[in-house]
Amino acid sequence: MSSHKKLTKRFSRRNGPKKMLIKGLLVNLINNESIVTTKSKAFEIKRHFDKSITLAKKNDLNSLRILIARLSNKDAAIKLVKDIAPKFQTRNGGYTSVVKMPNRQGDNSPMALIKII
Repeated sequence: MSSHKKLTKRFSRRNGPKKMLIKGLLVNLINNESIVTTKSKAFEIKRHFDKSITLAKKNDLNSLRILIARLSNKDAAIKLVKDIAPKFQTRNGGYTSVVKMPNRQGDNSPMALIKII
């Protein structure tokens, strides 16, 4: 199967493990407000985090329930709606920054620091 016009990366995983990887990285980013990961994972997480912030800025019960379902973590969804999203009410995008770091020593893969602005 070709991967033409696909917007998401596969990360050498099938759909289920890939979704769980993204959920885990999103929850860690919300809880810690910055994480170090590979460059390709950081840019993929940036897309998903921006969509989550846009949803959390609505600050209603429906968006909270959707975030709880997407993140599978109630505490992270509540922190996103109550603490993080109000900072970005006047901002239209660019909620995270990705800073390139030196390559990982073991396998020389490019690393990046992704943090919430």
